[in-house]
Amino acid sequence: MRPMLTRRAVTRSALTLLLASATVFSLGACKGKGKGKEDATGPIKIGHYASMTGSEATFGRSTDNGIKLAVEEQNAKGGVKGRKISLITYDNQGKPDETVTAVTRLIDSDKVVALLGEVASSRSLAGGPVAQRKGVPMISPSSTNPDVTAIGDMIFRVCFIDEFQGKAGAKFILEDLKLKRGATLYNRAQAYSSGLNGFFVDAFKAMGGEIVTQQAFSDGDNDFGAQLAAIRDAGVDFIYVPGYYTEVVNIAGQARRLGLTIPLIGGDGWDSAELANAGDALNNCYFTNHYSHEDQRPEVQAFVKKYQSTYGSVPDGLAALGYDAAMLLFDAMERAPSLDGKDLAGAIAATKGFAGVTGSITIDANRNAAKSIVVLEVVNGAPKFRANVNVGP
Repeated sequence: MRPMLTRRAVTRSALTLLLASATVFSLGACKGKGKGKEDATGPIKIGHYASMTGSEATFGRSTDNGIKLAVEEQNAKGGVKGRKISLITYDNQGKPDETVTAVTRLIDSDKVVALLGEVASSRSLAGGPVAQRKGVPMISPSSTNPDVTAIGDMIFRVCFIDEFQGKAGAKFILEDLKLKRGATLYNRAQAYSSGLNGFFVDAFKAMGGEIVTQQAFSDGDNDFGAQLAAIRDAGVDFIYVPGYYTEVVNIAGQARRLGLTIPLIGGDGWDSAELANAGDALNNCYFTNHYSHEDQRPEVQAFVKKYQSTYGSVPDGLAALGYDAAMLLFDAMERAPSLDGKDLAGAIAATKGFAGVTGSITIDANRNAAKSIVVLEVVNGAPKFRANVNVGP
């Protein structure tokens, strides 16, 4: 049987419950008010999400190496605002869904103040909305699709965009190689490849060139015979292949076996040591890129020396961009009044003339990087500096 309560006991119980509820509400309100505020003690956490495994793993590993080198260098100088930098890297396996998971974990669980990533535009387009919604600044080292920074005011990049890259490729082909009749072969399912293809075709036509045929393929395709045969029958002078190195190596081998000896030309997605797997199939081929390790500027040579000493190899453009993205972030952190999202984003946006390995970087009104571009020639699988191309703003 339930015991009877006196009026005084009921009143006392009710009062106790009311006070307890008020305390919980007060604590919850204080907790909510402080949500998103960075703890100003201990190491400063930054996050990197990348394809450390998967079909484009060299992209992620090179970028991560560059970022780690920057962190080591900054910490040796005392860190930022007297605090050391702590880097947390998660592998997204080259998948958009894993990207969303990684970015969410970095922000919600690890409490990073900023994000670096991704290389591939499709994965930056997956991770960027999470960073924007949660108010955490993100700098992509090398996603060149224009839509990436259009996500919002928290999203930046230190690389050029594909419109600029497409124009540079078109100008190089017409003015340096003196070729006017071409074809393209691109991945219709990939934001980077399809976007760059469109910008290149528009620029090449506007400059007086002719694109006879545009051939497409999809993710996972390994046989390009039908597309290459159509290109061969069209009688063109070159093939523009705005894809990733994994596709380019395969395409080059198949093209040569079909008797196509014309140049293949592409963009920064070619940048990988795995181009060597193509042997001489990529000789007389070219791609636009963010930097050349042969550039004699002091910033470049100092970086190359440190990278080789640490990792035992020559840094590619992805490593250089990872390094630049991290160093630009640290510079902005020093200038920001606090490391809260809006303050830090404002400092990144105010970056002008930052002396990076990949060139002088100024963040424009659309949070893109205004900078230079180079063309590299593939010689027996190794990229060699060929030209600087200036196409204006």
